[in-house]
Amino acid sequence: MTAELLELKFRLYDGTDIGPNMYALTTTVSSLKESILSQWPKEKEYKPKTVSDLKLINAGKILENNKTLAESRVPAGEIPGGVVTMLVVVRPPNSDKGTEKHLSSKAKPNRCSCTII
Repeated sequence: MTAELLELKFRLYDGTDIGPNMYALTTTVSSLKESILSQWPKEKEYKPKTVSDLKLINAGKILENNKTLAESRVPAGEIPGGVVTMLVVVRPPNSDKGTEKHLSSKAKPNRCSCTII
């Protein structure tokens, strides 16, 4: 018995794609992210470091790492021979963590002498 396969491509932030490639419906989202990391174009300005830096979105839904393609309700077979495109969102690098924390910790007074935290 062979596993049902699904053809997927992954759309990156600049409109370019990784794929398409064939994946079994039993493939986990985490495995997909590992595959994306290994195929990430070297010339891209932003490169994710781990699967935690990536989010996969399909049909407006963020896919969970521990779910399979079948459990994530990826529309398999809706378009015979069609390719499913998933959006890849990359977490931006956090180089200014200290600055961000410093700005958010300042209390901001307003006209009514209330303090906005």
